[in-house]
Amino acid sequence: MATAPAPYRRPAEDVVRDLGGDASRGLTPAEAAARLEREGPNTLPAARGRGPVVRFLLQFNSPLIYVLLAAAAVTALLGEHVDAVVILGVVVVNAIVGFVQESRAEKALTALAAMARTTAVAVRDGVRRRIPAADLVRGDLVELEAGDKVPADLRLLRTDELAVDESALTGESVPVAKDPAELPEVALADRTAMAFSGTLVTAGRAAGLVVATGADTELGGIDRLVHTTATVQTPLTRKIAQFSKVVTVAILVLAAVTFLIGILRGRDATEMLTAAVALAVGAIPEGLPAVVTITLALGVARMVRRGAIVRHLPAVETLGGTTVICTDKTGTLTQNQMTVTAITAGGRDYTVTGTGYAPDGGIECGGRAVDLAEHPVLKETLLTGLGCNDAQLVEKDGGWRITGDPTEGALVTSAAKAGLDRVPARTATQPFSSERRYMATLHEDGTVYVKGPVERILELCGGAAGPGGEPVPLDRAAVVARAESYGGEALRVLAFARGRATALDELPPLTFLGLQAMLDPPRPDAAQAVRTCHDAGIEVKMITGDHAATAAAIGARVGLGGAVMTGADLAADDSPERIRDTTVFARVSPEQKLRLVRALQGSGHVIAMTGDGVNDAPALKQADIGVAMGRTGTDAAKESADMVLTEDDFTSIERAVEEGRGVFDNLVKFIVWALPSNIGLGLVLVAAIVAGTALPILPLQVLWLNMTAVLVLGLPFAVEPKDEHIMRRPPRDPALPLLTRAMTARILLVSAILLAGSFGLQHWERSHGASPEVAQTIVVNVFALTLLTYMFNCLSLDRPLLWGGVRRNPWVAASALALVAIQVLYTYTPFMNDVFDSAPLDAAAWARIAVIAVASYLLVEALKLVQRAR
Repeated sequence: MATAPAPYRRPAEDVVRDLGGDASRGLTPAEAAARLEREGPNTLPAARGRGPVVRFLLQFNSPLIYVLLAAAAVTALLGEHVDAVVILGVVVVNAIVGFVQESRAEKALTALAAMARTTAVAVRDGVRRRIPAADLVRGDLVELEAGDKVPADLRLLRTDELAVDESALTGESVPVAKDPAELPEVALADRTAMAFSGTLVTAGRAAGLVVATGADTELGGIDRLVHTTATVQTPLTRKIAQFSKVVTVAILVLAAVTFLIGILRGRDATEMLTAAVALAVGAIPEGLPAVVTITLALGVARMVRRGAIVRHLPAVETLGGTTVICTDKTGTLTQNQMTVTAITAGGRDYTVTGTGYAPDGGIECGGRAVDLAEHPVLKETLLTGLGCNDAQLVEKDGGWRITGDPTEGALVTSAAKAGLDRVPARTATQPFSSERRYMATLHEDGTVYVKGPVERILELCGGAAGPGGEPVPLDRAAVVARAESYGGEALRVLAFARGRATALDELPPLTFLGLQAMLDPPRPDAAQAVRTCHDAGIEVKMITGDHAATAAAIGARVGLGGAVMTGADLAADDSPERIRDTTVFARVSPEQKLRLVRALQGSGHVIAMTGDGVNDAPALKQADIGVAMGRTGTDAAKESADMVLTEDDFTSIERAVEEGRGVFDNLVKFIVWALPSNIGLGLVLVAAIVAGTALPILPLQVLWLNMTAVLVLGLPFAVEPKDEHIMRRPPRDPALPLLTRAMTARILLVSAILLAGSFGLQHWERSHGASPEVAQTIVVNVFALTLLTYMFNCLSLDRPLLWGGVRRNPWVAASALALVAIQVLYTYTPFMNDVFDSAPLDAAAWARIAVIAVASYLLVEALKLVQRAR
């Protein structure tokens, strides 16, 4: 059997009959209760989040942590309980740091469900009742009025000047006038016979029949998209996970080979187990998670000061690798505040400056501010817009807001910019209707103000006002041509007229005054932010649910030109090439936004998606980083996003990208600096087993190095200043590994220096009568001081930066002094000697250690010079 057409495509009375409803009396309470029992409540399914215990345990879900836990168990079995406790302590500290910094559990579905928790006026058995919206069922008769949140998807039966703000659902920038007449198949934003759950009534009244509740509503469809959209790993988490797996396999293989070699050479099994544990503990970069977390957390703190709140730490770095920004239009590139930008009155054209609802700016003619006394028709046009108006402009929390229709709010603001804030009291009103197609008001001084669409107002006027207010013939062709010119710029145009009467039973003869043209303007710095992103090699694509002409006009104003691709075009051709070559997408549904993001990700791009509406939530969650607007954004958008902009300013995204690139640079510097320690420790232990000598370093001493030297010297990388040219280079290729060949060569060079220096010096000291404790202390200090000099190498990965690095980052000197102090305590205090089996050293030993450390610095700088020359 064929599926019945959608409710908006059928006569209202047919929909009422098929759902067993009643267009005047509604359902009986008994029938409503039975349907509620059968169909369930009008709510969205709540998300099941992970509890705190599960989230804490997941901190241990890492291959490197598994190896450390196994090492602790083996150490405990060997009777080295202090070593085992220390290893476990390292694991637990890392888990606590990760747990504390982890973002809150996913709340996108909960936020969507919260949007539907409201009350509704339902007619049950002829009686109006205010009931919880959750109790509504299909077939219920619901009444709406201005200020109501639509409680379910309704097929409208009767409307009286109904206008609904659907921007959060569809991206439509102005309220949609509703009409119960059936329609052909059209896009969601054009279904004027429907009122959708979660949208807001801005004007008028209506009665509608509930045709869908809960998960079956359009809002529920978005809920399902969010629910089925998996959280995407960021490039950093993917690369670190891959890096961890490789390191884990290498460590296990190396430890097993080392153990077998020792056994085959006749070494004691217990000694070889200790060596294998030392190798595993030494090769694992225990300090990496802590330093990564600290670096990201500091980046988060800096971004908060720059107007961005990061909900998930890795998102800081992800922004630095972004290759495409998919931005919503309404409320993101634009202000989501209708603004009059041009006026035609008395045959003259005027420009209105200032944007948004704030009454800042003025009115100019020919580039000069106007005096209303010299432009009487302009004044009358503004007064008509102010008087024939039900909106109010209020200042609240340091900003200007309107109550009522945004279009009427724009007219109030344009009058305020000219210093006009009141008209004589209103005595009668003819509200706008689809049949009347104008609004008229009568005031106590006898003036009648009328506004409406251009063609309708021209029909009502018999003449016009000339430049000085004198009567002149109405040139309809000229007015239409001017209105079409404004329309070509995607401006919404209203016409204004006035008359005189004592009553408003019918309109008096009207005089045409002029036009006011408006749009939702781009944010002041949006164009510059787009240019900066282009300069940084980042593509910017606008994806909106608004009309194609409006999207094209705004795109042109902010530097996003080219052909516009609509949702219908996308349904017919969603080839990657077409998507790649298009910068503006209009009339796009939430599902299509999601498909666009996935298509771009499939081409290897790292996607940042911005938005503020419910319709943006699935794409925000799918993107590598979702960015929501903090002031105008819906809860659903904020909870699906990784980052929230406190100022709703597109320029904050550009600043966040800059911050993210700096964070990534610092993380790479730290990894390039830290890995030689781990590799060198592993090589030293393998060399000792192969050579048949005593272990040059013990497991507890390895942990000392990893958790003191690595952390103390690693922290300066977290606060390294950004390179001044960081936004003039293209984004890094997402396909490239974390470390380049040049970086790998540098890591291997320093690892070899640590192997040769520590193993060779330990062997020399032992051959000259040094005790095992002295030799092991020398090895620990060779690693510590060589890492100290290597830190200066890594402050810049491509040029020398010794004293310059100290001057620009005071933490470098502080960390260097702290390491020296710590190593002195390690070497000379009796307590440390007892715990770590360390021993005091003489001046000659320190001199030999210093020679190795300085030689390492010079060799690395020589390698950097050779690599730059290539």
